Parts: sequence; C-alpha cells; structure tokens
Amino acid sequence: MSISRQITGWVLWTGASLAAGYIGNLLSGVTESQFYQQLQRPDWAPPPSVFGPVWITLYVMMGTAAWLVWRERGFAGARTPLTLFLVHLLFNAAWTGIFFGLEAPGLALAEIVLLWGMILALVVLFWRIRVLAGALMVPYLLWVTFATVLTYSIWRLNPEL
Repeated sequence: MSISRQITGWVLWTGASLAAGYIGNLLSGVTESQFYQQLQRPDWAPPPSVFGPVWITLYVMMGTAAWLVWRERGFAGARTPLTLFLVHLLFNAAWTGIFFGLEAPGLALAEIVLLWGMILALVVLFWRIRVLAGALMVPYLLWVTFATVLTYSIWRLNPEL
C-alpha cells in the first residue's frame, strides 16, 4: 500500500471518528455546559472543561485503531469489525444528543450500555486483527465505563429528569 493511500486512509478513519464527536456536539445544542452545570453531580464528576480534550484524544486513537485494521486487512477483509466501528460511531454521537440535547439521562444510560457493549466487541475484534488496534481502543472502553457510571449517578441524583 502506498504512503499516500495510507495517509488518506488514516485521515478518513480519524476524520470519521472526529465527525462523530462533531455531530454529537451539534445534537447536544448550545446549552450543553449550562445543563451539565445545573445537574446534581457526584463529587467525583469532572468539570466540563475536561471532556473536550479527552474526547479529541480518544477520537484520534479510535480512528487510528480502525485505520490499523483497515491497513492490515482492507475493508473487505475486515468487513464486520469496520462496519461495527462505523455503526458504533452513530451510537457515540447519539449519546451526546440524548443526554444533553434531550436532557434525558435515563435514556442516555440505556444507550451508553449498548455503546459500551459495541466498544468491548471492537476491542476484541480489533485485537484479533492487530494487537495495537485493540490496545488503542482500551482507553476509550475505560472512559466510556467511567461515563456510564457517571451517567448512572447523574440519573439517580436527578430523578426529575
């Protein structure tokens, strides 16, 4: 595979990941920070300023992981994991829209549990193709595990939502 094709592939896979974050941000509406600040949150909840840098880093790692799988097998040779990756990006973007845009932590909790399962499957599938690709997905799985617990805690602390 030529260097230019590899670079183009990395840009596309990473761009798809970053696009999911951008779309999620659009779905969240402009009051994301205000809504989060108004919620009852556990003492260990991070401030809103933490989320952006963490997510950008994770999106680049996710895109790089998908790129490694694509580079190793091509889309035809890794159809199931790469299709799951693209589908999971829809769920990733949807969580932000559900939690912040709809202001529905309970529904967001159900959705993030599905997302978590997809990420776990991606870790396993990517790991089988290229260990580094699976390893790059582990921080994302850990962050979404944290986000799941945080979503649950916020849902329980804000029963009116």
